Amino acid sequence: MALDPDSVLLQVEAHLLTALGQDSGRAGVSFLGAERIDVLRFGPDPEGLVRYVTLGLARAPMGDPGALVVLEDGPRAELVLSVTGLQDSVLRRLAALAASPAVEGVVLVPGAGLDLGEPLWDGAAFSAVLVGQPGGLVPDLVLDADHEPVRFLPLLPMTANEAAWKRVHGAAALEQRWLERGTDLRDPRRAEVDLQV
Repeated sequence: MALDPDSVLLQVEAHLLTALGQDSGRAGVSFLGAERIDVLRFGPDPEGLVRYVTLGLARAPMGDPGALVVLEDGPRAELVLSVTGLQDSVLRRLAALAASPAVEGVVLVPGAGLDLGEPLWDGAAFSAVLVGQPGGLVPDLVLDADHEPVRFLPLLPMTANEAAWKRVHGAAALEQRWLERGTDLRDPRRAEVDLQV
């Protein structure tokens, strides 16, 4: 049985408010060929950390919009970006990433790299993101027994060189490199990780 898209988004929003508290701002962005995507801002918290979370991607399962058979069930997700300090110019770019499944038929999965072709926010050194593993900051939202849960996928900013290195060596190798170097992926001014072998 089909899920009502509006009902799904109401559940997602309530789930986010339970997990992250009251949002401190929001913006809605519409793209040709896609439903409106809202981006909610949570924070800054006492440490200055801000979370930007999309609301709208989970409206429908991700899949190929040109397929002859549209699956009633499939993966649903929203995107989460954690960054130190307000970076509100990220809102439209984050919404564009969230619209990509509907517009381009992309299925967003952990380990995928998404290239924006422009800075993630104004003045950012990052033009791409790595999709991380869900279940950390915001737990999965269980809809019902017949449908996949909504997963909240963290986005990890990458420089163009890091994105190119990831394409060659894989997502796990890049994440290991970040871990070994103690890289704070939430730092908007962090230096590119050393990619020398």
